[in-house]
Amino acid sequence: MRPDLAHVESWIFDLDNSLYPHSCNLFELIDERMGAYIGRLLGVDAVEARRVQKSYFHAHGTTLAGLMASHGTDPHDFLDFVHDIDMARLVADPALVGALDRLPGRKFVFTNASEDYAKRVLERLGLANAFDGMHDIHAMAYVPKPDPSGYNAICQVHGIDPARALFADDMARNLAPAKAIGMTTLWVDNGSEQANGVAEPAFVDYRTSDIAFWLNEILGGDVA
Repeated sequence: MRPDLAHVESWIFDLDNSLYPHSCNLFELIDERMGAYIGRLLGVDAVEARRVQKSYFHAHGTTLAGLMASHGTDPHDFLDFVHDIDMARLVADPALVGALDRLPGRKFVFTNASEDYAKRVLERLGLANAFDGMHDIHAMAYVPKPDPSGYNAICQVHGIDPARALFADDMARNLAPAKAIGMTTLWVDNGSEQANGVAEPAFVDYRTSDIAFWLNEILGGDVA
């Protein structure tokens, strides 16, 4: 382990577009399901459903949060519907599987998605047994990242010392609350940014376009 990261005991990873490439574009499939759900709920066409979806995402952090606030949507019903997608686009990356296996300390997934969906993704990625715990949108009481409450909660629930933790996410804005409570931060800058947010040096400690490459690099492995 590189000396500058030797203090890290807990490694916390976002799921979507962080543990698999942005090019897999699972959100294309989820977006379609969200549009269908909103169209059915509100009785609107696909164009209006997409407008509502994106406005809720930008205003509330997730489409679900906007639907709950504006329409009292049942989160379980919504998540079960929109996450019912084909995972065939995902394939295991041996470099990532190996790096996470070698990575010392505890490893966690911190996601705005549901645990059931996350487990399906991890299974496809060959990472079903790679993590020590998960903090999902249900555990966050449906208040998504980057709200600070979720970051404090994952530390409390799993006994994580923020000063000895690293958090990796593909959305730069989600790193700011982690940095604010003392975590080391890694921006997975792979072009997947889905909301306004510019990486600032104040809250981005490390930056990579490929998390498997970065992990192998800090572990001193073959990164060719």
